[in-house]
Amino acid sequence: MRIWLDGGLQDSESARVSVFDHGLTVGDGVFETLKAVDGRPFALTRHLDRLTRSARGLGLPDPDLGEVRRACAAVLEADPMPLGRLRITYTAGHGPLGSDRGEHAPTLVVALGATGRRPDSTAVITVPWTRNERGALTGLKTTSYAENVVALARARRQGASEALFANTAGQLCEGTGSNVFVVLDGEIHTPPVASGCLAGITRALAVEWTGASETDLPLDVLERADEVFLTSTLRDVQAVHRVDGRELPGAPGPVTAKAMRIFDERAGDDLDP
Repeated sequence: MRIWLDGGLQDSESARVSVFDHGLTVGDGVFETLKAVDGRPFALTRHLDRLTRSARGLGLPDPDLGEVRRACAAVLEADPMPLGRLRITYTAGHGPLGSDRGEHAPTLVVALGATGRRPDSTAVITVPWTRNERGALTGLKTTSYAENVVALARARRQGASEALFANTAGQLCEGTGSNVFVVLDGEIHTPPVASGCLAGITRALAVEWTGASETDLPLDVLERADEVFLTSTLRDVQAVHRVDGRELPGAPGPVTAKAMRIFDERAGDDLDP
């Protein structure tokens, strides 16, 4: 495998990032994950826009998007595959062991791994921990993901592929790496960005393409929703057939199935919508 690290392609076995990189020591970095189809990234422009927003939110210099595009193209060309996970990581670079930043340049890593198409439906759980809709990192896609690791491990132990959070106000927020949608009386709803959820790229496209409403929703809406589905870079639109102990038979339901079909068609027509 070849990866891009600080200006050029390197073998993954020999590529090295400093043990003093602030992304490692304190999680001072941002990232994007893209779907790559037959060597072409999906929604690259939207992802790079969000990478810049996240970097600015952390107070990092704007990434050189020209270099990031070259890096993505080089990595995809070096390891062609039908379906891949393309990961862009951008950190504050070499720094002191504390929270203060150093004077070194940021670190840029772009890597690619093979993946497969997700199942049409999945199980999710809710977790007792909350998202802070007023935190310093709210809405930023940072490398500080330990909270998600803990929640996802809990979901895996319960036979689920995702864990859903409420925010501090008790409203439905998001998953560890996905946005959540519910169907009520035939209408699609998803929590607004103000709930503290990440402004997902797939989420935005699903809202645009299906006409979903952004609605403040209590967490217990999951107990009465007619249908539930998730969106994310590698899930696209994925139905939910179980929430905690509640089964949703027949998933994907008719509204979710239509949303899945619309997303597949629109995404297939334009790889950079």
